[in-house]
Amino acid sequence: MTESVECNILLVDDEAGLREAVCAYFEDEGFQIVAASNAIDGWELAQQRPPDLIISDIMMPGVDGYQFLAQLRDDPRFESVPVVFLTAKGMTADRIQGYEAGVDAYLSKPFDPDELVAIARNLINRRRAATDPTDSVHLETISQQIAELRGLLGSQPSVVATPSSVQVDLTPREQSVLDLVAEGLMNKEIARRLNTSVRNVEKYVSRLFGKTGTNSRTELVRYALKHGLTE
Repeated sequence: MTESVECNILLVDDEAGLREAVCAYFEDEGFQIVAASNAIDGWELAQQRPPDLIISDIMMPGVDGYQFLAQLRDDPRFESVPVVFLTAKGMTADRIQGYEAGVDAYLSKPFDPDELVAIARNLINRRRAATDPTDSVHLETISQQIAELRGLLGSQPSVVATPSSVQVDLTPREQSVLDLVAEGLMNKEIARRLNTSVRNVEKYVSRLFGKTGTNSRTELVRYALKHGLTE
């Protein structure tokens, strides 16, 4: 995240003291943040001002965090918004339930506010990198680079035969997404090709960024071609 980019965060927690402390900390770090004491009010705030990230407690009166998350994921406006669960629950089964429900990160109370801010920055940056509309401007450039690199490799068989010293463990689905990104397809096109949701594609692209240490689709494609991760 750069200082010039405004990031809007929504906090939903029924503990007044925690809301006040978290809001103060994020504001000190340059974020815009609004807070709600329950999921119903949080839903209203989300519709008024779509957030870049949502931080939510799990154990809340009325609508709990899991139900709130399901409501968000069922709405196209919020299905790709990163969600962090803040909760006193720390059991593995609870974490698994959260991840299966579509949460992006899980932090147990008490927590270090610096860690929460770091998680928020990482999730916001990765989402923006995965969905950055300016990347479409570079599709022609990426395609040209791919063609040039393939031509270069094709004219140098010895280079092709040399195995890459970089080992990146990709799942079959990650490999499929990488191959389509390398073709210059954007997330909506990839989702249609793989018969999945745009949110799932965004997650896979974010994982690819993490595994390759890249921060944009252009960097990812260059890295993949250089190290033989895609044809």
